[in-house]
Amino acid sequence: MNFDLRLVADEGQLPTDSAATSVSIVVPFLDECATLEPLFSRVREVMDTTGRPWEMIFVDDGSRDGGDAIVVELARGNRNVTLIRFTRNFGKASALSAGIAQAHGDIILTIDADLQDDPTEIPRFLEKLSEGYDVVSGWKQMRNDPIRKTLPSRIFNRMTAKMFDIDLHDINCGFKAYTRRAAKRLNLYGELHRFTPALLHAVGYRCTEIPVQHHAREHGQSKYGTMRMIKGLLDLSTVKLLTRYQSRPLHFFAMIGFPLLLLGTSFIAYLSVLWLLGMGPIGTRPLLFIGILLTVTGMQILGVGLVAELLQASGLKERDKYVIDKTVSQNQPCRSEGLL
Repeated sequence: MNFDLRLVADEGQLPTDSAATSVSIVVPFLDECATLEPLFSRVREVMDTTGRPWEMIFVDDGSRDGGDAIVVELARGNRNVTLIRFTRNFGKASALSAGIAQAHGDIILTIDADLQDDPTEIPRFLEKLSEGYDVVSGWKQMRNDPIRKTLPSRIFNRMTAKMFDIDLHDINCGFKAYTRRAAKRLNLYGELHRFTPALLHAVGYRCTEIPVQHHAREHGQSKYGTMRMIKGLLDLSTVKLLTRYQSRPLHFFAMIGFPLLLLGTSFIAYLSVLWLLGMGPIGTRPLLFIGILLTVTGMQILGVGLVAELLQASGLKERDKYVIDKTVSQNQPCRSEGLL
């Protein structure tokens, strides 16, 4: 018997002909008019040497310095330039989401507009993706920023890598390359753009990194202050919940609520034994109030977990429970879902 095994939906491979692999470059910007035209020129020089079809998508995240007018002029002279302009500042995560949604390429690159990332590194990202990875993150080994930025960033990156068991040194680097299927999987909001490798690694996508050049800032100023570290620490718990406990939220809340409930009931049981043995009264002991507080708090947290389970069971789509790498069938014709 002859079997005709056909690939039904292979979302894990890029086109075998590298020249046919299209590239979308997403550039979020905010008040960086001085760098937009030089960045485009450098990207164009690099992409023209690759021979690949490409596009560049600029996302104006509420700029007030006329940067959108510069991109409009670039778009008039270049058919592969697109401008997305927000009505106000919605944040980098929203800008990246809009750019990725607009992108048509087999590969989607993200790069900051401040010229600290070097576009000449783009071919190295493309080469690394061709080895079978879904995400390639830049690693700024020699970072040209003041220590008030580099030291918190190193601490943050180590904490994130340890918490999510991902072997990357610079998770927060804005210079990244994704296969189309990986990028389209992202659902970014708030500050989650910092954690894209962790989010994708959690559902089985293959992530790696390459060292990249990092230049000193020549124009504009950083958009992040001291609150960045605080926000990042708060977002760690959000990402942990999304990646590890999205399909079983009760387990997350039980880790907090059950120990409190157990400790509270132990205090109450201990005092109850004393009362039964005639070693009371116990009504005035602080331990009784502490036990009641811990018991009630633990039950409330567990209740939140149960409600989350009900919401998850009623609202989670089948597609969100898993990620298909590929499907092979004897009878069905080859079908492409456009998720490479």
